[in-house]
Amino acid sequence: MKNIAVVGSQWGDEGKGKIVDWLSEQADIVIRFQGGHNAGHTLVIEGITYKLRLLPSGIVRKNKISIIGNGVVIDPWALLDEIKEIKEKGIDVNSENFMISEAANLILPFHREMDEIREDAAGKSKIGTTRRGIGPAYEDKVGRRSIRVMDLRSEKNLDQRLETVLMHHNAIRKGLGKKYSKRTNLKKIFYKLPQKY
Repeated sequence: MKNIAVVGSQWGDEGKGKIVDWLSEQADIVIRFQGGHNAGHTLVIEGITYKLRLLPSGIVRKNKISIIGNGVVIDPWALLDEIKEIKEKGIDVNSENFMISEAANLILPFHREMDEIREDAAGKSKIGTTRRGIGPAYEDKVGRRSIRVMDLRSEKNLDQRLETVLMHHNAIRKGLGKKYSKRTNLKKIFYKLPQKY
């Protein structure tokens, strides 16, 4: 079994998506292993333009399995929008050709809010974040307080994990003089995501 990894050495605009798409013609499985929905991969196949942000490039190829790996931080709402967009262009996305690692971490509304709060508080030291919550979601992943796809399966476990992550975020908010973040209703997400991880 042969494996090929495409790894970029700089931040964005490298053409990784196009290279992966080209290689995907010969692949059985295409896996996105890291990153978030801050960048896009524009592909033109048979005259149709596809703009992907979270979905692996192989999703537009027939008879391929596309997987979002555990190193990716997923905004579930952005993913659902992207699936809807690509389906409108005739691409079938289902549990047979698309899977999500149950260990992948979720970007939730309080991550986007934290991204904005810290960027605004930085003043002239802003780093130019996309304000999509990717950085704060990775911080929670490394800090072992994140919400993972697998956590959506157990309401009790999900509640405990939400308490932990919100305690951390709300302490920072308090220090910056911002309102506390409230819980996000995550039950609806589970029923909209493909059920086979």
